[in-house]
Amino acid sequence: MKFGVVIFPGSNCDEDIIYVLEKIMGQQVVRLWHKDHDLQGVDFVVLPGGFSFGDYLRSGAISRFSPIMQEVIQFAAKGGYVMGICNGFQILAEAGLVDGALLHNESRKFICRNIYLKPQTTQSLLTAQLDQQQALRIPIAHGEGKFFADADVIKRLNDNDQVIFRYCDEAGNITNDANPNGSLENIAGVCNAGRNVFGLMPHPERAADSLLANEDGLAIFESILSIARA
Repeated sequence: MKFGVVIFPGSNCDEDIIYVLEKIMGQQVVRLWHKDHDLQGVDFVVLPGGFSFGDYLRSGAISRFSPIMQEVIQFAAKGGYVMGICNGFQILAEAGLVDGALLHNESRKFICRNIYLKPQTTQSLLTAQLDQQQALRIPIAHGEGKFFADADVIKRLNDNDQVIFRYCDEAGNITNDANPNGSLENIAGVCNAGRNVFGLMPHPERAADSLLANEDGLAIFESILSIARA
C-alpha cells in the first residue's frame, strides 16, 4: 500500500508513524505538506498527532482549513481510507469526517501515559483482525481527548457499530476508573458511516517497536494491511 502522511505546522508524531509504516511494516510512504493540493496517488491518508497550528482556537480547528484537507475530504467521499490519530482525530472531527467532538480532558490536565484499549467491532479496517477480548496497552498524550456527542449521535454510533475502541482496564473491563479523560461511554475511537474514515486518540505508532518494550499497536497496523491487501 501507498500511505500519505499529512504534515501540518506543529505536527510532531509524523516521523513516528512514517517510521512504523516504512521501516516496520515495509510500506511506501509519502510526506504530504498541508499546503499541497495533490495526494500523489496514495491508498491511505494518515493525519498524525501533534499540536497543529499550536492548537489555537480549538485543536484541529485551523488545520481543518488547510488546502490539503479539501483533497482529503474528496478522497474520503470517494471511499478512500483516512485515519486520524490524536490531533488527527481532532482534525477529522472539525472537518465533519467523523461524528463527535474532542473536548478538554475532565481533569483539565494534559495526560501522557499508557492506557488500555478494547476493540468494539470487527466491522472496521483497524479492528477486523484483532482479538475482540484482548486489551491493548497503548499510550495516550493529549489535553483535549474527551469524546463528546449528543445523545442522538451516541445512539447512532452504537446502533451502526461505529465505535471502534473503548478505554478499559488491563483485564478488558470497560469501567469509569479506566476512562482517562472523561470520554462519553469510554469512547476512544470511532469510524464514519462508510467505514473508511477512522479517528482514535491513543497512539498505536508509539507501541509498535520492540525497542519500546511494547508492540501492542502493531496488531492495529497488521489488521489494516491484511484486510486492505485482501
